[in-house]
Amino acid sequence: MSSTRFDKFWEIYNSERLRRGLLYLVLIVMVFWILLPLWAAFVTAFKSQQDLQTTAPYQPSPSPTLEPLRATFEIMIRPLFNSLTFTIFATIFSCLIGSMAGFILSRIQFKGSETVFLLIIVGIFIPYQAVLVPLFLTMARLGLINNLLALVITHTAFGIPICTLLFRSFYEEIPESLINAAIVDGAGIWRIYRKIVLPLSTLPFIVATVFQFTNIWNDFLFGLILSSGINAQPASVALSNLKGSQVALWHYQMAGTLWYSLPSLLVYFFLGKYLMRGFMTGALKG
Repeated sequence: MSSTRFDKFWEIYNSERLRRGLLYLVLIVMVFWILLPLWAAFVTAFKSQQDLQTTAPYQPSPSPTLEPLRATFEIMIRPLFNSLTFTIFATIFSCLIGSMAGFILSRIQFKGSETVFLLIIVGIFIPYQAVLVPLFLTMARLGLINNLLALVITHTAFGIPICTLLFRSFYEEIPESLINAAIVDGAGIWRIYRKIVLPLSTLPFIVATVFQFTNIWNDFLFGLILSSGINAQPASVALSNLKGSQVALWHYQMAGTLWYSLPSLLVYFFLGKYLMRGFMTGALKG
């Protein structure tokens, strides 16, 4: 009798419906666990100072207010504009230079090409802290401290290695016959790149753009060292300054966090499906 019951239980346990239900349950718990901090930040951004003391972080305010959002927007509007400016330009420059370097290193064989590629890739593993002193001295001599151009140059230089690796991996998948046919027709390297390679590079450009945009946007160290002045202050530095000197203004910090995270969320919202397509088609292969 007991053996029969055990067999029935084991049969139910092995059923597809039960396994799927357990999988969904685990996924729901994981989603809840991941989204809980975001929910706490969202509801806290609509609280007053009194609500912070009378409600738990995840509880909505009984009398929500837009004051924290309004006040932090006035503080962060200029830093947000600064971050958008240097992030967009650095993303464009690093992706374009990385694309050209990746094409040359994947299709043009010359003596020492692999050595050049390895030297470029080394830049991926250099920690930011290792270059702070020479970087600051160089930008000071160029007169670029508290200038957005310093952040554009810095993030472009640090973004070239990873972009080169990404585009080189993609361009190696382009059929050799396509390049050879263009060479037979008399096309030069620059024309092949413009007329054949670039039109095929939509997905790797999207992947590189999303990666570079979020990486540059979330940087704090370079912004703190190179642009502490209000005219060139990045949003990440302005957000850290919202913490209050005597009392922790959690509602202002969370409101500032919402403003700060909005550009990255929009990038993923509009480019997320293309990003996944780029992963699936092998844009990051190798």
